[in-house]
Amino acid sequence: MNDTHTHADSSQGLPSFSDWMAQVQQRTESALAGVLPDPAIAPARLHEAMRYAVLGGGKRVRPLLAHAAGELAGASAADLDRIACAVELIHAYSLVHDDMPCMDDDVLRRGKPTVHVEFDEASALLAGDALQTLAFQVLAERPLGADPASQLAMLTQLAIASGSRGMAGGQAIDLAAVGRKLGREELEFMHVHKTGALIRAAVLLGARAGGALGEGELDRLDHYAKVVGLLFQVVDDILDAEADTATLGKTAGKDADHDKPTYVTLLGLTEAKRLADEMLDDARRTLRPLGARALRLEQLADYVVHRSF
Repeated sequence: MNDTHTHADSSQGLPSFSDWMAQVQQRTESALAGVLPDPAIAPARLHEAMRYAVLGGGKRVRPLLAHAAGELAGASAADLDRIACAVELIHAYSLVHDDMPCMDDDVLRRGKPTVHVEFDEASALLAGDALQTLAFQVLAERPLGADPASQLAMLTQLAIASGSRGMAGGQAIDLAAVGRKLGREELEFMHVHKTGALIRAAVLLGARAGGALGEGELDRLDHYAKVVGLLFQVVDDILDAEADTATLGKTAGKDADHDKPTYVTLLGLTEAKRLADEMLDDARRTLRPLGARALRLEQLADYVVHRSF
């Protein structure tokens, strides 16, 4: 993480970035614990698996992005908590399914056994299914944002970002690409869907919850979100190549072992790092006209680049 913003925060009378991030992470953890079914309620094993998959792990990057964009747009903290929960539940479900033997077949996630290892494959499959539907329940069950039409647009956006034109489609492309050499455009197309779609949704759902932004500002946030979504994947590929399993909290070198195309295998480590720097500059330039309101979004772009899991 880049420390340069700590002083900028205090000079504006704001909490430091690390303090703000910790506050949002704690809010999100508490909100998730509240929306997930109680493990004492039947079917208890399914509810235990759902809570195991979601709570007590992860950096909550998508909730952080939703809160940062929502704060810029004047959204209420309560609405942003619900949006944060929805995007994180979708993300958690995707990890549960991705780790299963029929997909990436991994045994470690966030420093602990994956759900199908800790429980069983059937429980993992059902937990992922239930987390996905819970995300839409959280977004739909109470009024959210400026008006019903805005809330309906949020539900539609999350559905598209999660489905065949988003994350699920990206995973299908990823599975089909094993053992193949992809060009940069093909690799980017895959990750715009697999990783980028949900990150983009997190930013835009947060922004739409406030209702205070014009189309030009929303377009600017959309471009920022697309860049950060790809940036996240480039850094993920770099970390997968450089970091060890203990640092990552998941199996290191897995992509190379499975002969998956990555930005590192395509470009090499040096060029992949240069690309990450270029994307970070693009994200910063995009936010500049939004001024001080975009501080947290800029800091999060820095954080994506400098994170070490």
